[in-house]
Amino acid sequence: MIGRLKGKVDALGESHAIVDVHGVGYEVHASARTLRSLQLGQDVALAIETHVREDAIRLFGFASETERAHFRLLQGVQGVGVKVALAVLSTLSPQDLAAAIALQNWAAVAEAPGVGKKLAQRIVAELRDKAPSAGARQAVSGVRPGAAAPSTATAEAISALTNLGYQAVQASQAVAAAAAELGAAADTAKLIRRGLQELAR
Repeated sequence: MIGRLKGKVDALGESHAIVDVHGVGYEVHASARTLRSLQLGQDVALAIETHVREDAIRLFGFASETERAHFRLLQGVQGVGVKVALAVLSTLSPQDLAAAIALQNWAAVAEAPGVGKKLAQRIVAELRDKAPSAGARQAVSGVRPGAAAPSTATAEAISALTNLGYQAVQASQAVAAAAAELGAAADTAKLIRRGLQELAR
């Protein structure tokens, strides 16, 4: 399976790019957001998701591993295929999508072409309900002796980020940085948004 391509952008289409890798042109389908970031002749490195069927092999390219992770995550929802997943990622950045899921903002997801209200509600509901890992629970409960226990908002923000696929340690560090910047009065939504900004760095 191809997991990464590094080469030059040889051509750009409405829904795909041709990436020249040592004289071989690979047709890579991508979100409109990723395609807008590409220029002809540009050196590029894309994370690749390979789909193999009996009659075709299709490559899907992403500007970041985070975008690819969300592409996979979206397809785990009933009724979401590659077309809808790319439409969502064309409309929302990975950080915006993560925030929409964490905050159950289905209206933001519904702005994507081909995504109606019911499907948008299903996307945010099903992805929110992913079980957090044991590491996430440890990150919330494993407080150092003598340290203050995390607030409910902090614990909820960490849980939301781990539900979105981030590692428990990464989520804890991002939320800790957010809490330090925003102060003890910050609510869950603010901590999630700021934590996502930290993770996007």
